Amino acid sequence: MTINDKLATIQTKFKSKKSRFNSFGKYHFRSAEDILEATKPFLLELGVTVRINEEYIHTDMLPILKSTATVSDGEQSIDAVAIVGIDLNQKGMNVPQQFGSASSYAKKYALGNLFLIDDTADSDATNTHGKAPKAKNTLTSKNDPAFKKAQDYIKAGGKLDAIKAKYALSKEVEAELNTL
Repeated sequence: MTINDKLATIQTKFKSKKSRFNSFGKYHFRSAEDILEATKPFLLELGVTVRINEEYIHTDMLPILKSTATVSDGEQSIDAVAIVGIDLNQKGMNVPQQFGSASSYAKKYALGNLFLIDDTADSDATNTHGKAPKAKNTLTSKNDPAFKKAQDYIKAGGKLDAIKAKYALSKEVEAELNTL
């Protein structure tokens, strides 16, 4: 089995609960630690390791953290990256907390990129932070590329309600997705 096959297996079977709650925004979310915990059953089964490396990038405008998530079978590896700016003016936090917050965020999104964690299930996609929600996209045809993504999402354990939260579905498309 190639490293691509191993990663594809994780991507399609991966499930991570949103075990954390943000009391300010009133939503549940998953952390980098939750994602890593959910990958552990695959490590021995597929003979892979997962690691995260961080790099501080100094710029004149804003300090940046680059987080790289890697899955490796010892011979080959695949990386995914997330870049996060560090808000040094964030109220209520000292500098170590500001860096720690950015680090957690970057790790979470690097892992999300690596394992194709659908953003429709992520709190940042559903939390409006007091702003009006944007209009839904429409998904009315089985020929739409989003239909294939929706099928794959449901086959991987995703919920139709999450798709309906993002898309206005035609009756035909909803009926087809409901059969999966």
